[in-house]
Amino acid sequence: MRELEIFWILYLVKTTKIWYPMEIHISMKNISIVIPIYNEAGNLDELFEHLENTLNQEKISYEIIAVNDGSRDDTWKRLEFHANRNPQIRAINFQRNYGQTAAISAGITHSAGDVVIPMDADLENDPADIPRLLSKLNEGYDVVSGWRQNRWQNQILSRKIPSILANKLISVVSGVPLSDFGCTLKAYRREVLNGLNLYGDMHRFMAAHAVWNHNAKVTEIPVAYTPRKQGVSNYGLNRSWKVLLDLLTMKFMTGYASRPIHFFGLVGFISIMLGVISGAVAVYLRFSVKYHATIIQTPLPTIMAMFITVGVMLILMGLLAEILMRTYHESRGKPTYTIKEKIN
Repeated sequence: MRELEIFWILYLVKTTKIWYPMEIHISMKNISIVIPIYNEAGNLDELFEHLENTLNQEKISYEIIAVNDGSRDDTWKRLEFHANRNPQIRAINFQRNYGQTAAISAGITHSAGDVVIPMDADLENDPADIPRLLSKLNEGYDVVSGWRQNRWQNQILSRKIPSILANKLISVVSGVPLSDFGCTLKAYRREVLNGLNLYGDMHRFMAAHAVWNHNAKVTEIPVAYTPRKQGVSNYGLNRSWKVLLDLLTMKFMTGYASRPIHFFGLVGFISIMLGVISGAVAVYLRFSVKYHATIIQTPLPTIMAMFITVGVMLILMGLLAEILMRTYHESRGKPTYTIKEKIN
């Protein structure tokens, strides 16, 4: 009789509206911290101390996936020590340096938490912000991004303004209004990372991927920023052009991968129109009473031929890309859509 009473009590509690937020709250407790590491041996002891103190104090069920990205210092030795000391720390050692994106991708692949939180190993991210990210997820968001508002305060012209402009550009192109795409500290629900394939430096666009492929709800909160205490930063303005190229690639792969003719065709028609306009201007100058310039006196005919030729080539490239993409999808039996859920 007592077992029957317990069964009905649990059934009634679970079917009430009170149970739903408790269920969400519990799932948020099972988290995976993914840390890409490159030559950060001097920071690891303090990093793990702060992380473990914060997570244990909040009674959060966690695992830490630390990925050594081919470090040349004693990073792996320190990771071995901490992994042997705490079984909740899992360490991965790359054969060589593959970059932060590859390290984050490996960490996500080997993680098992309901929530994935990447963060840097240089102590610039504060572990105390992790409970705040989880609390924001509990409000119904799928991605919560950190925003380092106080970064580059002493480098306004050389770093802060270029950073603001770059984030504005990425927001416009991606359609995801974030102020700090470069902040590694973000919280993702596991389901919005399904189908995520990262290349180049595309870890910055994981939030955009979640929106484009899973219609995720994204928000951001200010997080603490502490300047690096030791070691050398691996970031610089020389990465800006790589970020822009990766943004273009990401936009193409998510927006036009299944219909490349639309991308190449649009650019091709724009090029052809520019060629036609150049030719029309050349004809106007030839027959104008004011200018009466012969065709060979201006470079416009050459410009016209160049734009039209490029436009035709782009359209033909689009047709070839269309054939390749259809062959790819049909040969692998891979659909051009993703299903969120099914009933019956």
